[in-house]
Order: sequence, then C-alpha cells, then structure tokens
Amino acid sequence: MTERTALPEANAAEDKPDSAVVRDALGVGVAVGLSGFAFGVTSAGSGLTLAQTCALSLLVFTGASQFALVGALAAGGNPLTAAAGAFFLGVRNAFYGLRLSQLLALPRAVRPFAAQWVIDETTAVALAQPTRRAVRIGFTVTGLTLYLLWNATTLLGALGAEAIGDTDAWGLDAAGPAVFLALLAPMLTTATERAVAALAVLLGLGLLPVLPAGVPVLVAALAAPLVLWARGRRAEAAHEGGEGHEAAPTGEERR
Repeated sequence: MTERTALPEANAAEDKPDSAVVRDALGVGVAVGLSGFAFGVTSAGSGLTLAQTCALSLLVFTGASQFALVGALAAGGNPLTAAAGAFFLGVRNAFYGLRLSQLLALPRAVRPFAAQWVIDETTAVALAQPTRRAVRIGFTVTGLTLYLLWNATTLLGALGAEAIGDTDAWGLDAAGPAVFLALLAPMLTTATERAVAALAVLLGLGLLPVLPAGVPVLVAALAAPLVLWARGRRAEAAHEGGEGHEAAPTGEERR
C-alpha cells in the first residue's frame, strides 16, 4: 500500500468535491447498513434476547464478528469459543486503526469515539480519498450512516424474527458473511493474500464436520502464518540455490 501519511489539507489539484465524498459514503453506509436487519433476525433466531441482540450492534459494531458469534451459538458452540472466534475476526480493526490514525489526525479527545467506527467500510471509504478533509468527511459520513442504520435495522430484524420464521429458509444468515466477502475480495491483490484467503477457506470449511462450532474459524486464522512460513522457505531455498549456482566454477574457470 502506498504511503499517504502526508495528505494535503485542501485545494490540491486532485481535490474531490465534498458532495462527491458524501454521496459515496452514503452509498456504502446505506447499502451495508440494511444488512443489520439480517443480523437482527439471525441473532433472535439463535436464541439471543432483544436486549442482547441490540447490545451487540451498539457495542461491538462489526458485522462479521457479530454474525460469527451468533452463528457459532446457534450451532451449539461453547460461548467462550464463539466469543474467541468473533474476537479474532475483529482484530483486523486494530490494524485499520493504526493506518486511519495517521490519515485522520483527529484530536486526542475525539479518538476514543472515532475508534468505534473503525470497520471495513469506513476504512475503505477513507483510504479512497485524496485529501485529509475528504478522508475525514468520508469516514464520518460512512460511520454515522452505517452506525445509525445498522442499529435501527438490527432492532427491526429482532422484532420481526417471529413473523419471518425460520431464518435458514430465507438465507438471511448468509447476508452478513456475503457482504464481508464482497468487501474483502477486491483487497486480495497479491498472490500471497489470495493464497492466505484460499487456505483459510479450505481450513474453515474442511474442519466444519469434525470440530465444534466456532473452532474452525480459530483454526482458519493459522492460514496467514502457514503461508508466510512457506513463502519464507521458498525464498530461502531460492537464495541458497542461487548462491550454489554462483559458486560453481564455469568451464573457463576450470581451464
């Protein structure tokens, strides 16, 4: 990723109109925020109360982790295992925060509140902006729109769960993961990233029939270190092979 810490404040040649930033941010916020309805229905169908469902959206506010948690609980998983899987999915937001803290350069008093909105969507919109002003507008509009809409639709989904009936029959339990994958896929730009994603999918799906609910997600997290280890071994072998080839005397040298 190209370093963009020193963003111009305004009036740059590539400056983006505020209205365009707001339009893009609203598009992302509304589109993703509506999937909170699916989470509300799924969570209520998994046995969580209305208060528990709404608290997850208010306090956790990271869709992939929320769906992972209620999905593991619905499958009969241990609550601690389910929470651990959700936690590891949410760790990525800490790395987003490290990058966004440089781009947003917010006052210290505001940072704890802004941290609640550091998720996939706000990060994607913020990183797409050319100036610090546009970054701040994109992050704020996306975060505010998504937070309000996600929580409102979570409440509506939880209240309407009884009327909908079996959530599995409607396929609503797959809405959240589908949105997450749609956001993630364009970010897999290198062979290493694609290899990590492929191995994680194989580990997660392959272990579903043999491990308790929630555990396959934890095991899938091993994909990244395994791929990086294999890549390091290949690089080391290639380096040693190159040195051996250079050390071998040519025919001219032997004569």
